[in-house]
Amino acid sequence: MDLRSSLDISASGLRAQSLRMRVISENLANADSVATTPGGDPYRRRVVTFQPNLDDPQGARGVQVRAITTDNSAFQRVYQPGHPAADADGYVERPNVSSLIETADMRAAQRSYEANLNAIEAAKSMTMRTIDLLK
Repeated sequence: MDLRSSLDISASGLRAQSLRMRVISENLANADSVATTPGGDPYRRRVVTFQPNLDDPQGARGVQVRAITTDNSAFQRVYQPGHPAADADGYVERPNVSSLIETADMRAAQRSYEANLNAIEAAKSMTMRTIDLLK
């Protein structure tokens, strides 16, 4: 594998994890976004899924985003009879976003992002050492 392939693979990981962190941030920002009308749906959590990306001529693998999908798990129901979005029974549906899960996902995405940065730095360092040896 050449330097360009290793940089392309790490760069694809950076792009994918960056998008994942953006979606997680949106989830956290909307964790309290409820419907504005009675019986309406609140914000629904979004999830990023990845797939491998194979470059046939060089055999280099990378990653790409397959899709950004919505999490179809149930909403939380909270009894708030005075809320504008309350249904006839006085319950308000809250988003299916768990700050604990989002924080753990953000930590994993951050670690993966850092690992890809370290791989780029290692490739750069090996290239610089090779150039120094050729002098």
